[in-house]
Amino acid sequence: MTESFTKQDMCEHFAHCVQVFGGTTAASRRLGIDERAIRRFINGERPLGAGVLKDTANALRLLISEAAAAEGHIAEAFGTELNDPQPSLSK
Repeated sequence: MTESFTKQDMCEHFAHCVQVFGGTTAASRRLGIDERAIRRFINGERPLGAGVLKDTANALRLLISEAAAAEGHIAEAFGTELNDPQPSLSK
């Protein structure tokens, strides 16, 4: 990928990742970073370094793994694979 990201783009993407984790508190726990520092990264008050971004990517991979395992247990309980990624409220 050869796209260049602006500082604002990276802050916005990091903010999105924080939301994927479940918010500032959850991201703080997963990344081992103070909540105040996370807010400063999002607001652009602190520069997002390569280390923070790599740690974020690794923590997201771990979250994916944990979510897949949790989904697997649910599918196992129902004796079927749940392939539809869109939740259905009508079932």
